[in-house]
Amino acid sequence: MSSFMNRTQLINSIRKKLSNNKVSLGSWIQIPDSSVAEILGQVGFDWIAVDMEHGSISVNQLPNLFRALELGNTLPFVRVSQGKQKDCKQALDAGAAGVILPNVQDSEELKETIDYCRFPPAGKRGVAYSRANLFGQNFRAYCKEAQNPIIVVMIESIKAVQNLEEILEVKGIDAILIGPYDLSASMGITGDFKNTEYKKNLKKILNTCKKKKIPAGIHCVNPTNNEVNKIINADYKFIACAMDAIMLRKSAMELFSLFKNKI
Repeated sequence: MSSFMNRTQLINSIRKKLSNNKVSLGSWIQIPDSSVAEILGQVGFDWIAVDMEHGSISVNQLPNLFRALELGNTLPFVRVSQGKQKDCKQALDAGAAGVILPNVQDSEELKETIDYCRFPPAGKRGVAYSRANLFGQNFRAYCKEAQNPIIVVMIESIKAVQNLEEILEVKGIDAILIGPYDLSASMGITGDFKNTEYKKNLKKILNTCKKKKIPAGIHCVNPTNNEVNKIINADYKFIACAMDAIMLRKSAMELFSLFKNKI
């Protein structure tokens, strides 16, 4: 693992970018393979989210995936399966620098979940030796970090949009992240990102986040140059770029076409 001073610097760097209205760019992993993580960890992303909601990654695979990411000074985040106490604790004990909380619906639920992510006195997370503190070697330094891990809240439903102002009043949020597929599905228009009502909801989220001074983010699942320009121009600041499987497929198809067109 990177030294704790370096890890602290990386966490502070992300927070500084967001507070200075700059973009923090990360990516996404669903393939449970440390070699894939090591490759992506060397690209230059601020963070990589390990997906435990929709990927096939288990808790016992997290340490090796995190080690691979940390070799490139990329911070490991986890998109937990649910914002439950066990999910948050296991991800953070394994060494996640932050958690991405899926499908947050209201402020009371969020307050409880953030408590699960923080050591006392800031929260109610169980305190123990774990990989996160090198099984006690870095316990004191980690106790300070564990008061305030990076917290990213996913807005993925109409109900969350309706409750967004009160959600953003909860202390401890570093950024929100729009889940475009789930949000559109909650509107009955799954994947129809050109829909007028969908676009209105995106605008509402962005405006509310600006009002509350919370950085807004989005997962650009299958980016094109045009899509990236739209996202940057719309003033999103916490951006997830594609994911491992999409990068692999897109690259493979492009390389295949070089030969296919000649044979």
